[in-house]
Amino acid sequence: MYRSLMNELLKWKQKKNRKPLIIRGARQVGKTWIMKEFGRLYYKNVIYINFDNNERMHQVFELDMDTKRILSALKIEAGKEILPEETLIIMDEIQEVPKALASLKYFYENSPEYHILAAGSLLGVALHAGTSFPVGKVDFLNLYPLNFVEFLMAIGENGLAELLQKMDYTMINAFSSKYIDLLKHYYYVGGMPEAVKTYVETDNMQEVRTIQKALLDYYANDFSKHAPKETIPRIQMVWQSIPMQLAKENKKFIYGVMREGARAKDFELAIQWLQDCGLILKSVRISKPGMPLIAYMEMNVFKMYMLDVGLLAARGNLDSRVLLEGNRIFEEFKGALTEQYVAQELVASGRNLYYYSKENSSGELDFVLQEGMYIIPMEVKAEENLQAKSLQAYCKKYQPEIAIRTSMSNYREQDWMVNVPLYALTPYLDHI
Repeated sequence: MYRSLMNELLKWKQKKNRKPLIIRGARQVGKTWIMKEFGRLYYKNVIYINFDNNERMHQVFELDMDTKRILSALKIEAGKEILPEETLIIMDEIQEVPKALASLKYFYENSPEYHILAAGSLLGVALHAGTSFPVGKVDFLNLYPLNFVEFLMAIGENGLAELLQKMDYTMINAFSSKYIDLLKHYYYVGGMPEAVKTYVETDNMQEVRTIQKALLDYYANDFSKHAPKETIPRIQMVWQSIPMQLAKENKKFIYGVMREGARAKDFELAIQWLQDCGLILKSVRISKPGMPLIAYMEMNVFKMYMLDVGLLAARGNLDSRVLLEGNRIFEEFKGALTEQYVAQELVASGRNLYYYSKENSSGELDFVLQEGMYIIPMEVKAEENLQAKSLQAYCKKYQPEIAIRTSMSNYREQDWMVNVPLYALTPYLDHI
Protein backbone atom coordinates (compact mmCIF):
# COMPACT_ATOMS: atom_id res chain seq x y z
CA MET A 1 0.00 0.00 0.00
CA TYR A 2 1.57 3.29 -1.10
CA ARG A 3 1.83 5.99 1.59
CA SER A 4 3.39 9.33 0.69
CA LEU A 5 4.78 9.59 4.24
CA MET A 6 7.39 6.98 3.22
CA ASN A 7 9.21 9.72 1.28
CA GLU A 8 9.38 11.86 4.43
CA LEU A 9 10.73 8.91 6.43
CA LEU A 10 13.48 8.41 3.85
CA LYS A 11 14.44 12.10 4.12
CA TRP A 12 14.62 11.66 7.90
CA LYS A 13 16.92 8.63 7.54
CA GLN A 14 19.29 10.64 5.35
CA LYS A 15 19.51 13.66 7.68
CA LYS A 16 22.92 14.42 9.18
CA ASN A 17 21.55 15.91 12.39
CA ARG A 18 18.83 13.30 12.79
CA LYS A 19 16.65 13.28 15.92
CA PRO A 20 14.40 10.43 17.13
CA LEU A 21 11.17 10.66 15.15
CA ILE A 22 7.64 10.36 16.54
CA ILE A 23 4.79 9.46 14.18
CA ARG A 24 1.49 10.84 15.43
CA GLY A 25 -1.93 9.70 14.32
CA ALA A 26 -5.21 8.17 15.42
CA ARG A 27 -5.45 4.46 16.10
CA GLN A 28 -5.75 2.26 13.00
CA VAL A 29 -4.39 4.79 10.47
CA GLY A 30 -1.39 2.53 9.74
CA LYS A 31 1.42 3.82 11.99
CA THR A 32 2.74 0.37 12.94
CA TRP A 33 2.59 -0.86 9.35
CA ILE A 34 4.47 2.08 7.87
CA MET A 35 7.22 1.92 10.51
CA LYS A 36 7.77 -1.81 9.95
CA GLU A 37 7.58 -1.46 6.16
CA PHE A 38 10.08 1.42 6.24
CA GLY A 39 12.44 -0.74 8.29
CA ARG A 40 12.02 -3.69 5.95
CA LEU A 41 12.78 -1.60 2.87
CA TYR A 42 15.64 0.57 4.09
CA TYR A 43 17.43 -1.12 7.02
CA LYS A 44 19.54 -4.22 7.58
CA ASN A 45 17.35 -5.23 10.51
CA VAL A 46 14.50 -3.93 12.67
CA ILE A 47 13.94 -3.98 16.44
CA TYR A 48 10.21 -3.67 17.18
CA ILE A 49 9.05 -3.13 20.77
CA ASN A 50 5.41 -2.58 21.69
CA PHE A 51 5.15 -0.86 25.07
CA ASP A 52 1.44 -1.57 25.60
CA ASN A 53 1.09 -3.81 28.70
CA ASN A 54 4.84 -4.45 28.63
CA GLU A 55 5.94 -4.59 32.26
CA ARG A 56 9.55 -5.46 31.40
CA MET A 57 9.93 -2.23 29.45
CA HIS A 58 8.42 -0.26 32.34
CA GLN A 59 11.14 -1.66 34.59
CA VAL A 60 13.94 -1.06 32.05
CA PHE A 61 13.16 2.64 31.66
CA GLU A 62 12.45 3.24 35.36
CA LEU A 63 16.07 2.59 36.41
CA ASP A 64 17.94 5.46 34.69
CA MET A 65 18.58 7.07 31.30
CA ASP A 66 21.79 5.23 30.46
CA THR A 67 21.32 4.66 26.72
CA LYS A 68 23.91 1.81 26.58
CA ARG A 69 22.04 -0.12 29.26
CA ILE A 70 18.68 0.56 27.55
CA LEU A 71 20.05 -0.62 24.20
CA SER A 72 21.26 -3.85 25.81
CA ALA A 73 17.80 -4.41 27.28
CA LEU A 74 16.11 -3.73 23.92
CA LYS A 75 18.47 -6.21 22.25
CA ILE A 76 17.52 -8.89 24.80
CA GLU A 77 13.80 -8.09 24.47
CA ALA A 78 13.85 -8.38 20.67
CA GLY A 79 16.46 -11.14 20.41
CA LYS A 80 18.35 -9.25 17.68
CA GLU A 81 21.55 -7.28 17.32
CA ILE A 82 21.36 -3.47 17.26
CA LEU A 83 23.82 -2.00 14.78
CA PRO A 84 24.45 1.77 14.66
CA GLU A 85 23.14 3.32 11.39
CA GLU A 86 21.91 -0.12 10.20
CA THR A 87 19.17 -1.05 12.67
CA LEU A 88 15.82 0.71 12.95
CA ILE A 89 14.54 0.75 16.53
CA ILE A 90 10.73 1.02 16.67
CA MET A 91 9.05 1.97 19.94
CA ASP A 92 5.30 1.51 19.51
CA GLU A 93 2.64 2.90 21.88
CA ILE A 94 5.45 4.81 23.58
CA GLN A 95 3.03 6.87 25.67
CA GLU A 96 2.41 3.76 27.78
CA VAL A 97 5.94 4.10 29.24
CA PRO A 98 6.46 7.82 29.96
CA LYS A 99 10.13 7.33 30.88
CA ALA A 100 10.72 5.82 27.41
CA LEU A 101 9.38 9.02 25.91
CA ALA A 102 11.73 11.04 28.12
CA SER A 103 14.67 8.82 27.09
CA LEU A 104 14.50 10.06 23.50
CA LYS A 105 16.26 13.25 24.66
CA TYR A 106 19.25 11.18 25.84
CA PHE A 107 19.36 9.10 22.69
CA TYR A 108 19.57 12.31 20.67
CA GLU A 109 22.28 13.81 22.89
CA ASN A 110 24.37 10.71 23.71
CA SER A 111 23.64 8.10 21.04
CA PRO A 112 22.63 9.89 17.80
CA GLU A 113 24.01 7.06 15.65
CA TYR A 114 20.96 4.95 16.54
CA HIS A 115 17.86 5.40 14.38
CA ILE A 116 14.71 5.52 16.52
CA LEU A 117 11.10 5.70 15.36
CA ALA A 118 8.31 5.98 17.91
CA ALA A 119 4.54 6.13 17.68
CA GLY A 120 1.66 6.67 20.04
CA SER A 121 -2.04 6.75 19.28
CA LEU A 122 -2.88 8.40 22.58
CA LEU A 123 0.29 10.47 22.81
CA GLY A 124 -1.62 13.76 22.94
CA VAL A 125 -3.77 12.45 25.79
CA ALA A 126 -0.65 11.34 27.70
CA LEU A 127 0.98 14.74 27.30
CA HIS A 128 -2.09 16.54 28.62
CA ALA A 129 -1.91 14.22 31.63
CA GLY A 130 1.49 15.71 32.49
CA THR A 131 3.92 13.25 30.88
CA SER A 132 7.46 14.63 30.57
CA PHE A 133 8.33 15.43 26.98
CA PRO A 134 11.75 15.87 25.30
CA VAL A 135 11.06 19.32 23.83
CA GLY A 136 13.35 20.16 20.91
CA LYS A 137 15.00 16.72 20.98
CA VAL A 138 12.59 14.88 18.66
CA ASP A 139 11.02 15.41 15.26
CA PHE A 140 7.40 14.71 14.31
CA LEU A 141 5.46 13.41 11.34
CA ASN A 142 1.68 13.04 11.20
CA LEU A 143 -0.07 10.09 9.58
CA TYR A 144 -3.70 10.32 8.47
CA PRO A 145 -6.10 8.06 6.55
CA LEU A 146 -5.19 7.52 2.89
CA ASN A 147 -5.94 10.59 0.80
CA PHE A 148 -7.61 10.26 -2.60
CA VAL A 149 -4.38 9.89 -4.59
CA GLU A 150 -3.16 7.19 -2.20
CA PHE A 151 -6.56 5.49 -2.50
CA LEU A 152 -6.27 5.45 -6.30
CA MET A 153 -2.87 3.79 -6.04
CA ALA A 154 -4.12 1.28 -3.48
CA ILE A 155 -6.90 0.13 -5.82
CA GLY A 156 -4.52 -0.16 -8.80
CA GLU A 157 -5.43 3.07 -10.60
CA ASN A 158 -1.82 4.26 -10.78
CA GLY A 159 -2.31 5.90 -14.19
CA LEU A 160 -5.12 8.10 -12.90
CA ALA A 161 -3.08 8.99 -9.82
CA GLU A 162 -0.08 9.97 -11.96
CA LEU A 163 -2.26 12.20 -14.16
CA LEU A 164 -3.38 14.12 -11.08
CA GLN A 165 0.19 14.52 -9.86
CA LYS A 166 1.33 15.73 -13.30
CA MET A 167 -1.61 18.18 -13.41
CA ASP A 168 -2.31 17.24 -17.02
CA TYR A 169 -5.77 18.84 -17.05
CA THR A 170 -6.57 18.03 -20.68
CA MET A 171 -6.24 14.33 -19.89
CA ILE A 172 -7.76 14.73 -16.41
CA ASN A 173 -10.87 16.37 -17.96
CA ALA A 174 -11.09 13.53 -20.49
CA PHE A 175 -11.32 11.01 -17.65
CA SER A 176 -13.55 13.16 -15.41
CA SER A 177 -16.44 10.67 -15.31
CA LYS A 178 -14.09 7.94 -14.07
CA TYR A 179 -12.58 10.24 -11.43
CA ILE A 180 -16.06 11.24 -10.22
CA ASP A 181 -17.14 7.60 -9.96
CA LEU A 182 -14.01 6.67 -7.99
CA LEU A 183 -14.35 9.73 -5.75
CA LYS A 184 -17.87 8.59 -4.82
CA HIS A 185 -16.40 5.18 -4.01
CA TYR A 186 -13.85 6.96 -1.83
CA TYR A 187 -16.64 8.81 -0.02
CA TYR A 188 -18.02 5.41 0.96
CA VAL A 189 -14.79 3.47 1.60
CA GLY A 190 -12.74 6.34 2.99
CA GLY A 191 -9.06 6.09 3.74
CA MET A 192 -8.78 3.86 6.81
CA PRO A 193 -6.22 1.22 5.73
CA GLU A 194 -8.25 -1.80 6.85
CA ALA A 195 -11.36 -0.54 5.02
CA VAL A 196 -9.34 0.12 1.84
CA LYS A 197 -7.65 -3.30 2.07
CA THR A 198 -11.04 -4.98 2.47
CA TYR A 199 -12.41 -3.08 -0.55
CA VAL A 200 -9.42 -4.09 -2.69
CA GLU A 201 -9.59 -7.75 -1.65
CA THR A 202 -13.37 -8.27 -1.72
CA ASP A 203 -14.92 -5.47 -3.82
CA ASN A 204 -17.78 -5.84 -1.36
CA MET A 205 -19.22 -2.64 0.10
CA GLN A 206 -21.01 -4.49 2.90
CA GLU A 207 -17.71 -6.00 4.03
CA VAL A 208 -16.22 -2.51 4.02
CA ARG A 209 -19.11 -1.19 6.12
CA THR A 210 -18.63 -4.03 8.62
CA ILE A 211 -14.99 -2.98 9.06
CA GLN A 212 -15.99 0.67 9.47
CA LYS A 213 -18.60 -0.16 12.12
CA ALA A 214 -15.99 -2.23 13.97
CA LEU A 215 -13.59 0.74 13.88
CA LEU A 216 -16.29 3.04 15.28
CA ASP A 217 -16.93 0.52 18.08
CA TYR A 218 -13.18 0.32 18.71
CA TYR A 219 -12.96 4.09 19.15
CA ALA A 220 -16.00 4.09 21.44
CA ASN A 221 -14.30 1.43 23.59
CA ASP A 222 -11.23 3.66 23.77
CA PHE A 223 -13.37 6.35 25.39
CA SER A 224 -14.35 4.08 28.25
CA LYS A 225 -10.84 2.64 28.68
CA HIS A 226 -8.67 5.74 28.51
CA ALA A 227 -10.75 8.88 29.07
CA PRO A 228 -11.36 10.37 32.53
CA LYS A 229 -14.49 8.72 33.89
CA GLU A 230 -16.39 11.98 34.42
CA THR A 231 -15.68 13.09 30.83
CA ILE A 232 -16.78 9.92 29.01
CA PRO A 233 -20.51 10.80 28.59
CA ARG A 234 -19.61 14.20 27.09
CA ILE A 235 -17.01 12.68 24.76
CA GLN A 236 -19.70 10.30 23.51
CA MET A 237 -22.16 13.16 23.02
CA VAL A 238 -19.67 15.21 20.99
CA TRP A 239 -18.62 12.19 18.91
CA GLN A 240 -22.21 11.16 18.18
CA SER A 241 -23.29 14.70 17.28
CA ILE A 242 -20.81 15.27 14.43
CA PRO A 243 -23.01 13.89 11.60
CA MET A 244 -25.94 16.00 12.86
CA GLN A 245 -23.74 19.10 13.09
CA LEU A 246 -22.48 18.64 9.53
CA ALA A 247 -25.95 17.93 8.14
CA LYS A 248 -27.10 21.43 9.10
CA GLU A 249 -27.00 24.15 6.45
CA ASN A 250 -24.85 26.19 8.82
CA LYS A 251 -22.25 23.63 9.84
CA LYS A 252 -20.91 25.67 12.75
CA PHE A 253 -20.64 23.49 15.85
CA ILE A 254 -23.57 24.25 18.16
CA TYR A 255 -23.51 22.85 21.70
CA GLY A 256 -27.29 22.90 21.90
CA VAL A 257 -27.49 20.17 19.24
CA MET A 258 -26.10 17.75 21.84
CA ARG A 259 -28.19 18.85 24.79
CA GLU A 260 -30.52 21.75 25.45
CA GLY A 261 -28.75 24.45 27.40
CA ALA A 262 -25.29 22.95 26.83
CA ARG A 263 -22.40 25.41 27.12
CA ALA A 264 -18.85 25.49 25.80
CA LYS A 265 -17.21 25.07 29.20
CA ASP A 266 -19.15 21.81 29.74
CA PHE A 267 -17.57 20.22 26.67
CA GLU A 268 -14.10 21.76 26.35
CA LEU A 269 -12.32 18.77 27.90
CA ALA A 270 -14.31 16.28 25.81
CA ILE A 271 -13.44 18.08 22.57
CA GLN A 272 -9.78 18.38 23.61
CA TRP A 273 -9.64 14.63 24.33
CA LEU A 274 -11.02 13.79 20.88
CA GLN A 275 -8.49 16.17 19.29
CA ASP A 276 -5.62 14.65 21.26
CA CYS A 277 -6.64 11.22 19.96
CA GLY A 278 -6.70 12.49 16.38
CA LEU A 279 -10.37 11.54 16.00
CA ILE A 280 -11.71 14.98 15.04
CA LEU A 281 -10.63 17.85 12.82
CA LYS A 282 -11.52 21.42 13.77
CA SER A 283 -11.90 24.34 11.38
CA VAL A 284 -11.82 27.67 13.21
CA ARG A 285 -13.58 30.78 11.98
CA ILE A 286 -11.46 33.83 11.18
CA SER A 287 -12.76 37.36 11.69
CA LYS A 288 -10.71 38.75 8.80
CA PRO A 289 -8.74 37.16 5.96
CA GLY A 290 -5.47 38.80 7.02
CA MET A 291 -1.89 37.57 7.24
CA PRO A 292 -1.24 35.50 9.30
CA LEU A 293 -4.60 33.78 9.60
CA ILE A 294 -3.79 32.51 13.09
CA ALA A 295 -3.94 36.10 14.33
CA TYR A 296 -7.62 36.37 13.36
CA MET A 297 -8.95 33.09 14.77
CA GLU A 298 -12.15 33.07 16.82
CA MET A 299 -11.41 30.03 18.97
CA ASN A 300 -14.96 29.72 20.28
CA VAL A 301 -16.51 29.46 16.77
CA PHE A 302 -15.63 26.38 14.75
CA LYS A 303 -16.78 23.47 12.62
CA MET A 304 -15.94 19.90 13.52
CA TYR A 305 -15.24 16.99 11.18
CA MET A 306 -14.41 13.33 11.72
CA LEU A 307 -11.00 11.95 10.82
CA ASP A 308 -12.32 10.02 7.79
CA VAL A 309 -15.07 10.49 5.21
CA GLY A 310 -15.83 6.76 5.09
CA LEU A 311 -16.41 6.68 8.85
CA LEU A 312 -18.73 9.69 8.51
CA ALA A 313 -20.72 7.82 5.82
CA ALA A 314 -20.82 4.78 8.11
CA ARG A 315 -22.05 6.89 11.04
CA GLY A 316 -24.80 8.21 8.77
CA ASN A 317 -25.69 4.63 7.71
CA LEU A 318 -25.54 5.73 4.08
CA ASP A 319 -26.17 2.84 1.71
CA SER A 320 -23.66 2.46 -1.13
CA ARG A 321 -26.47 2.73 -3.69
CA VAL A 322 -27.45 6.14 -2.32
CA LEU A 323 -23.87 7.38 -2.73
CA LEU A 324 -23.05 5.81 -6.07
CA GLU A 325 -26.36 6.08 -7.91
CA GLY A 326 -27.63 9.32 -6.43
CA ASN A 327 -30.79 9.63 -4.40
CA ARG A 328 -32.93 12.40 -2.99
CA ILE A 329 -32.26 11.08 0.53
CA PHE A 330 -28.58 11.78 -0.11
CA GLU A 331 -29.09 15.38 -1.26
CA GLU A 332 -28.97 16.95 2.20
CA PHE A 333 -25.91 15.01 3.34
CA LYS A 334 -23.72 15.21 0.25
CA GLY A 335 -22.56 18.69 1.23
CA ALA A 336 -21.40 17.30 4.58
CA LEU A 337 -19.44 14.46 2.94
CA THR A 338 -17.89 16.84 0.43
CA GLU A 339 -16.73 19.30 3.09
CA GLN A 340 -15.45 16.38 5.19
CA TYR A 341 -13.47 15.12 2.19
CA VAL A 342 -11.91 18.53 1.50
CA ALA A 343 -11.10 19.06 5.20
CA GLN A 344 -9.22 15.78 5.52
CA GLU A 345 -7.38 16.31 2.21
CA LEU A 346 -6.19 19.70 3.50
CA VAL A 347 -5.15 18.36 6.90
CA ALA A 348 -3.35 15.34 5.38
CA SER A 349 -1.28 17.72 3.26
CA GLY A 350 -0.19 19.65 6.36
CA ARG A 351 -2.60 22.58 6.23
CA ASN A 352 -4.52 24.20 9.08
CA LEU A 353 -8.30 24.54 8.74
CA TYR A 354 -9.97 27.95 8.75
CA TYR A 355 -13.25 29.25 7.37
CA TYR A 356 -14.65 32.74 6.99
CA SER A 357 -18.06 34.21 7.65
CA LYS A 358 -19.46 37.39 9.07
CA GLU A 359 -21.72 37.30 12.12
CA ASN A 360 -25.40 37.17 11.05
CA SER A 361 -24.36 36.79 7.40
CA SER A 362 -25.57 34.12 5.01
CA GLY A 363 -22.37 34.37 2.95
CA GLU A 364 -19.68 31.93 4.06
CA LEU A 365 -16.43 30.63 2.62
CA ASP A 366 -15.93 26.96 3.40
CA PHE A 367 -12.15 27.20 3.73
CA VAL A 368 -9.47 29.90 3.73
CA LEU A 369 -5.85 28.86 3.20
CA GLN A 370 -2.58 30.56 3.88
CA GLU A 371 -0.16 29.47 1.16
CA GLY A 372 3.17 31.30 1.27
CA MET A 373 2.44 34.92 0.37
CA TYR A 374 -1.20 34.25 -0.47
CA ILE A 375 -4.47 34.10 1.44
CA ILE A 376 -6.65 31.83 -0.73
CA PRO A 377 -10.45 31.70 -0.35
CA MET A 378 -12.09 28.39 -1.29
CA GLU A 379 -15.73 27.55 -1.93
CA VAL A 380 -16.76 23.89 -1.96
CA LYS A 381 -19.57 22.54 -4.16
CA ALA A 382 -20.79 18.96 -3.93
CA GLU A 383 -21.79 18.63 -7.59
CA GLU A 384 -21.20 20.65 -10.79
CA ASN A 385 -22.95 23.73 -9.44
CA LEU A 386 -21.01 26.67 -10.87
CA GLN A 387 -22.61 29.39 -8.77
CA ALA A 388 -20.19 30.84 -6.25
CA LYS A 389 -21.99 33.85 -4.80
CA SER A 390 -20.11 33.90 -1.50
CA LEU A 391 -16.78 33.56 -3.26
CA GLN A 392 -17.69 36.27 -5.75
CA ALA A 393 -18.70 38.68 -2.96
CA TYR A 394 -15.47 37.94 -1.09
CA CYS A 395 -13.34 38.51 -4.19
CA LYS A 396 -15.09 41.79 -4.90
CA LYS A 397 -14.31 43.00 -1.39
CA TYR A 398 -10.78 41.66 -0.80
CA GLN A 399 -9.35 41.23 -4.34
CA PRO A 400 -7.34 38.03 -3.66
CA GLU A 401 -4.68 37.02 -6.22
CA ILE A 402 -5.94 33.42 -6.17
CA ALA A 403 -9.49 32.19 -5.52
CA ILE A 404 -10.67 28.57 -5.79
CA ARG A 405 -14.02 26.95 -6.36
CA THR A 406 -13.73 23.17 -6.02
CA SER A 407 -16.53 21.02 -7.43
CA MET A 408 -17.22 18.02 -9.67
CA SER A 409 -16.87 20.32 -12.69
CA ASN A 410 -13.79 20.18 -14.95
CA TYR A 411 -10.70 22.30 -14.41
CA ARG A 412 -11.10 25.80 -15.85
CA GLU A 413 -9.59 29.20 -15.23
CA GLN A 414 -11.65 32.38 -15.15
CA ASP A 415 -10.66 36.00 -14.70
CA TRP A 416 -11.35 36.05 -10.97
CA MET A 417 -11.07 32.40 -9.92
CA VAL A 418 -10.07 28.87 -10.90
CA ASN A 419 -12.38 25.84 -10.75
CA VAL A 420 -10.44 22.83 -9.47
CA PRO A 421 -12.09 19.40 -9.56
CA LEU A 422 -12.54 17.95 -6.08
CA TYR A 423 -10.52 14.90 -7.04
CA ALA A 424 -7.57 17.07 -8.21
CA LEU A 425 -7.53 19.50 -5.28
CA THR A 426 -4.51 18.31 -3.28
CA PRO A 427 -2.09 18.05 -6.26
CA TYR A 428 -3.20 21.52 -7.40
CA LEU A 429 -2.60 23.11 -4.02
CA ASP A 430 0.76 21.38 -3.65
CA HIS A 431 1.97 23.13 -6.83
CA ILE A 432 0.91 26.67 -5.93
